Amino acid sequence: AMCLAGGVFPVDLGFKFEPTVPPGITVPEWYLTGLYAFLRTQYDKFLTGVLWPALFIGVLLLTPFLDRYKKFSWKDRPWITAFGITGIAQILVTTYWGFYIPPDTTIPLVERLVIDPINLYLVMILLVPLSFGFTLMMIHLAKEAERKAKLAKANGPKKISQINLSIKWTNWMLVALLAFQVFLNIAAYNAFLSGMNNVNLWLTGVILITFAGFFHLYRYAMSQSKLTPKPPPSIPTTKSMESGEKPLLSGNDNQKPPKEKPSQGQITEPTAPKIKANTAELGLDKDPNLGTSDLKKP
Repeated sequence: AMCLAGGVFPVDLGFKFEPTVPPGITVPEWYLTGLYAFLRTQYDKFLTGVLWPALFIGVLLLTPFLDRYKKFSWKDRPWITAFGITGIAQILVTTYWGFYIPPDTTIPLVERLVIDPINLYLVMILLVPLSFGFTLMMIHLAKEAERKAKLAKANGPKKISQINLSIKWTNWMLVALLAFQVFLNIAAYNAFLSGMNNVNLWLTGVILITFAGFFHLYRYAMSQSKLTPKPPPSIPTTKSMESGEKPLLSGNDNQKPPKEKPSQGQITEPTAPKIKANTAELGLDKDPNLGTSDLKKP
């Protein structure tokens, strides 16, 4: 989007150079304004132009060798993280201070260009404890929040509440976003014809954001359509017939006492029928000579 906007509405790269007109106050590119801020203090040129840049580059080169942490997370490397945050804060301050020049033309040119060294170095020194303290405090808070999140996840409910849109509401939102997209295109075209380039750029950004929302909602609808619906709950159709059964007993039938039913969980063992021998029949069929020796027989 930025490349498209830059091609449609190109921006001038500063003022055109005219040899007959004095250039006025010039500043270097943004990546050199930090060094330019030290030079504007009118301190020793060797100290501000050679020693400070060499010290900065040397610290960057030695940092990988001084870093002895085994983990890669910034929360597990507090001192290296604090050191990096301090360096970034000092770079931002010197970069801004290097290209800032008071716009008041009534002030003499030397006063506008010179930076008070006491103010600059005092701010640079104060940034060290402030950045270290802020970074270590944020790391402590991040670890504490992570610990509480793990405890809440382990002890809290497993199911997370979600926002699920029905098919009807999804279709209505898609139609509304499409209509809003058409309106934005017409408004951007009218702004372009009217010469309001800033409004046109803003509307172009809103058009891209709306298209992203439309595409995300369409993708959500497609993913929801692929999900298999849950089956309806089963309804029992059989009814108990115990209440409708009635015992059919005649008056002449012998009523037998009901058998005791075993309690729930108790296992009943089947009883085997007992066989009793009839001693009278065995006595009649018994041979008196059975089992005696042949020598004792007559």
